[in-house]
Amino acid sequence: MKVGTIALVTLLLAGCATARFHSEEELATVGRDCGLALGELFQDESEKRLVFLFKPGATIEQRACVVRWARKNRLKTVIVEAINFPEES
Repeated sequence: MKVGTIALVTLLLAGCATARFHSEEELATVGRDCGLALGELFQDESEKRLVFLFKPGATIEQRACVVRWARKNRLKTVIVEAINFPEES
């Protein structure tokens, strides 16, 4: 194989890399940098490609900050506005 072909294959494979699970400390740092409280930014180990922003009423700046970080880390942002729990009867 030529060196150019090897480089191209390597680049293509790098694009297929799976997302990694970030530690609580990493997410806490990102959250703090974006103006979030502890626990408002998290990942679920079962779906590593997603990062969840759970902050009802998050500002546009907070959302944009999380989305920018997620894109840099090849993640999709899920913004949770509210959860409606069914009433118990």
